[in-house]
Amino acid sequence: MSDYQDYTPETQPANDATETDGNDLAVLKAENAELKDRVLRALADAENTRRRAERDRQDASQYAVTKFARDILGVADNFARAIGACPADARESAGPQVKAVIEGVEATERQLLATLERYGVKPIDTSDGKFDPNFHQAIAEVPAEGKPPGSIVSVVQTGYVIGDRLLRPAMVTVARRDGAPAAGDNAKT
Repeated sequence: MSDYQDYTPETQPANDATETDGNDLAVLKAENAELKDRVLRALADAENTRRRAERDRQDASQYAVTKFARDILGVADNFARAIGACPADARESAGPQVKAVIEGVEATERQLLATLERYGVKPIDTSDGKFDPNFHQAIAEVPAEGKPPGSIVSVVQTGYVIGDRLLRPAMVTVARRDGAPAAGDNAKT
């Protein structure tokens, strides 16, 4: 009887160890889940940062020449004006020296445009005649001349893109609706 009579809950080891272990296990599982979540978020952040840095690097290499290209477009415009200033009939009647100068100017223009294109600078195509405010700047409305209203009648200055970005809009004249006042007219409709 001596062993059993001395039994008190204070002297006997707690039999609740499984209960405490269960709480500790739940706490550890929650902590483990939180740490896994943190690791996954950190990995995702690192991957996003890597992708952003790669995209920034590509943009920097592709668009690094933007300012220079914009400045050089004036030279391309001057070559086009020089070639356009000499009509075909004047070329035919010109002497061999003048023809050689004209051919040299044309060759230089082709070389300049090819160099620009190698660096991603390309002229905006206006051959379809559709006006797109994202790529064209209308500088005047002119009589339609058989073209649908709002379509491109002529290109005053060629526009350019670099990669997929606008470098300079094409300056164009567009067909106005029949009966519409010309730009600058003060007539009331």
